[in-house]
Amino acid sequence: MSVAQLLLDEDELPLPPGEDELPYDFGEPLESSDHWSQNKLLVDSLNQHFQYSEDTFVGSNMAIYYNLAQVKTNDFRGPDVFVALDTERRPRKSWVVWAEGKAPDVVIEVTSDSTKKVDRGEKMRIYATAMRVPEYFIFDPAKNELEGHTLDPRRRAYRALRRGADGTCPSAVLGLKLGLWEGVYDGRHRVWARWYTAEGALLPTPGELVQAETEARQRAEAEVAALREQLARLQARGDGA
Repeated sequence: MSVAQLLLDEDELPLPPGEDELPYDFGEPLESSDHWSQNKLLVDSLNQHFQYSEDTFVGSNMAIYYNLAQVKTNDFRGPDVFVALDTERRPRKSWVVWAEGKAPDVVIEVTSDSTKKVDRGEKMRIYATAMRVPEYFIFDPAKNELEGHTLDPRRRAYRALRRGADGTCPSAVLGLKLGLWEGVYDGRHRVWARWYTAEGALLPTPGELVQAETEARQRAEAEVAALREQLARLQARGDGA
């Protein structure tokens, strides 16, 4: 018998289901490899940035349950990327709002022709009214367009974030900025949505950090080799004098 079916006693209501009882694998593939890579880029750089934070969780393509009606209908799928602060950093099958005690703090959707109506309609409404997610970002890779929204809690509606002078969308919740970056990631050259520090530095992925460290070590080794070669020439000249 599952936890959801147990009764505390005959006078009390059954416990609501948790992540172990709720569906978490819907068998729905992402729309394209670029879509998958974009999600991975955002998640990997955030996990690298928050690697020493034990109270930050970064999720991707994970179901979010915000009310018990979904247990019957399963009518809502999770966002492409989301971040939850002031929580426990641990593996999860899904995000269950009533079990976690809160909804995510930041949501990012990578939209497309087939999802943009839902991303700017039903999902936007749910994030604002039912879940009250403080910040909502939408990236359209087909048009290289990025938009940010912040929640007006009194109206339970989003208003557009004011962009910075560099064109990035600030995230007051995370203390970061989301912007566009043209370059190669996952073997593909294109425009990507990427996180930046408040000072404007690009948030690297673990792979980019390893590459940067490798290149720095190679430059140092080349400089040492050049100095040794120069010293050898000087010594040769001295011996021949």
